[in-house]
Amino acid sequence: MPESVEFQSGGETVRGDLYLPDGEGPHPIVVMAGGWCYVKELVQPRYAELFAQAGVAGLVFDYRHLGASDGEPRQHIDPNKQIEDYRNAISYVTRQDQFDADRLGVWGISYSGGHSLVIAATDRRVKAVCSVVPVIDGWENMRRVHGMEGFRALRKAVEDDREARFDGAEPGYMAMSILNVGQELCTWPFPETYAAFKTLKETVAPRHEHRNTIASTEMLMNYSVFPFVPRILNVSVLMIIADEDDLTLWDKETEAFKAIGSQDKELFVTPTVSHMELYSDKTALELAAEKAAEFFERKLLAATPVTA
Repeated sequence: MPESVEFQSGGETVRGDLYLPDGEGPHPIVVMAGGWCYVKELVQPRYAELFAQAGVAGLVFDYRHLGASDGEPRQHIDPNKQIEDYRNAISYVTRQDQFDADRLGVWGISYSGGHSLVIAATDRRVKAVCSVVPVIDGWENMRRVHGMEGFRALRKAVEDDREARFDGAEPGYMAMSILNVGQELCTWPFPETYAAFKTLKETVAPRHEHRNTIASTEMLMNYSVFPFVPRILNVSVLMIIADEDDLTLWDKETEAFKAIGSQDKELFVTPTVSHMELYSDKTALELAAEKAAEFFERKLLAATPVTA
């Protein structure tokens, strides 16, 4: 069973779960957080369990505003705050005697897959990073997945919400995704996303809420990892992508991978799998988690040096 922990980030309490390997420390450790509207019980535990089996500890935490962590308004997804939560999680684990601060990695999936690349580029404490089906360019992502008319409507909703908040209104909300695309506006217009998260909420992740502030979507549209990835140099990198991923766009992911400065980088492509199948398909999930565990075992447990 994981151990419950908490730490402070931006004046709020952030809560997480520690997955520890057998034996005495200090252990290498991977800091882990989720994607859009994630809670810590959603998919991440399986990765952390396999990391622990490989001898690498894992800290899975909920960002501020989500899940078990504090912060208002709820379901507000600010990428800069989330990246700061990652940094504070790193500071928390490096001050624990049971972990080796010189063997530290970060892991992220979907939106946090992008965050993990930003952190690898900007935080010298990070020695290895695993980025799974990352969001790369929020503007291009939203423009492409919504189509011409949908993107026009999305931009109008964002602009209207900004004006309303300036006039003193409470933050507006929209669905993360919906089953019948086109009936209402949402951030991610994929029926399979709605179905997968509905099942996960009913089974392992009851704290998940399938909505986000409209301001969150506005910030997504200003999000890009491209200014950061050339700065990833003295870090080992694994990027896992799905070869049928039209949700976070496999072509943008490979473009970002090519731009990574480190020569110690690996690209793993899951065969004939879409973005959401890495959540709903147990075989695909195990394949990705096993690949990530093997990577961290090589790069952190053995403390393999990297070359810029």
